[in-house]
Amino acid sequence: MTGRTHALPLLTTAFAAALTSLLAAAPATVAAQSQPANNEQVIVPEVDRREVKLPRFPSNDFELGVFTGTYATENFGSSIVGGVRLGYHITEDFFVQGVYAQTKVSDEAFRQVLPGGVFTDEEEKLSYYNLSVGYNVLPGEVFLGRKRAKATAVYVIGGIGSTKFNDQRRQTFNFGLGMRLMLADWAAVQVDMRDHLFSLDILGKRQSTQNLELTAGLSFFF
Repeated sequence: MTGRTHALPLLTTAFAAALTSLLAAAPATVAAQSQPANNEQVIVPEVDRREVKLPRFPSNDFELGVFTGTYATENFGSSIVGGVRLGYHITEDFFVQGVYAQTKVSDEAFRQVLPGGVFTDEEEKLSYYNLSVGYNVLPGEVFLGRKRAKATAVYVIGGIGSTKFNDQRRQTFNFGLGMRLMLADWAAVQVDMRDHLFSLDILGKRQSTQNLELTAGLSFFF
């Protein structure tokens, strides 16, 4: 009877310890069961994914334009000039440009003092082409009224080409500056001033001439 009395407290103590362990482990087990596995997707979408086509914005790097203005041929006065230009904008600052233009040059002033004048005819055609590199030095904008602004750029430009005048073809260097006013993303107004340097042998002596040109035109970008 005494042995059973001593065994009862021991069994009670062991049972209490086991019950305490179970109660302590139960919250952790419930929490583990309530959390989803890392690879398990909680919400399954019911809408199929659609393919999105990204918009393709035009780069408008190429430029095509026409221009007209005045060309002052040294020793022969000024005359109306007209031409076309084709350009490519390499970056926002640098661009290349090819130009072809022509004008009519008169020797009327010489005919007043020289019988027969200098040219065979009273007027001779002068034409030129060149390839130039430009750089936008002052990009900015101009305000037209209070609520409208247009982008502008002041640029410097220079290059090399050829001039044909009075049956002579001469290598020509040109340099100058201009201003571009963007009317829209695809159109602009340009004002351009350049000096064309080439040599001539018309008055009996070969000399280097400087021929100033001032033009305005419209350009389109694509």
